[in-house]
Amino acid sequence: MAKKIKVIVQGLTSSQVQSGAYALILAEAEGPYRIPIIVGTAEAQSIAIALERLVPPRPLTHDLFVSFTHSFGILLQEVYIYKFEDGVFYSEMVLFDGERQVRIDSRTSDAIAIALRLKAPVFTTDEIVRECGLILEEPDANDEDEEEMASMDMPFAYDPDLTPADFRDKASLDEWLANLSDAQLKEKLSDAIEDEQYEFAKVYKDELKRREGPNAG
Repeated sequence: MAKKIKVIVQGLTSSQVQSGAYALILAEAEGPYRIPIIVGTAEAQSIAIALERLVPPRPLTHDLFVSFTHSFGILLQEVYIYKFEDGVFYSEMVLFDGERQVRIDSRTSDAIAIALRLKAPVFTTDEIVRECGLILEEPDANDEDEEEMASMDMPFAYDPDLTPADFRDKASLDEWLANLSDAQLKEKLSDAIEDEQYEFAKVYKDELKRREGPNAG
């Protein structure tokens, strides 16, 4: 059985990769990892309202769910983000009515919006933390020469000063990433995390992990 890791909602940022979307940042409660999850505008608004403890003039859909659980004495015990596959996070809400426990499949953004209102804990797996989590990585001391050599005679199309936001399609982004050295990727990863650009950081980390091979842990 996968080890459960508690996470907390750190906040929301505008998506630098996907226009009109937001990045929900989950932080490992007792560790350094952060997990960015892309959410839509409506879900981001609902989460922001819960984070700021605002009361909308009319209840939102997530508020209706909360009213329902209160009215019927149902407890949201936890939200569990149990799988990450093909870029999608899968979650379930664990509910208890005093006699039986029920698990309900849910979009992660909806589950978290409800969990914030009900002050329920959120958990994920150690595997998801390792695969999707971001942490500041110190570049190797001997990477400076490699970076300097890699940057010589670099065509503008592969300018290392660009970011993933400068590319309109995945093919161009992948080609740009492939022309960056490991040293450049590590530096970009470090800078992105320091600037809280977690979506960029995940792009760089995924490219480094791809280069390590399918068995990299």
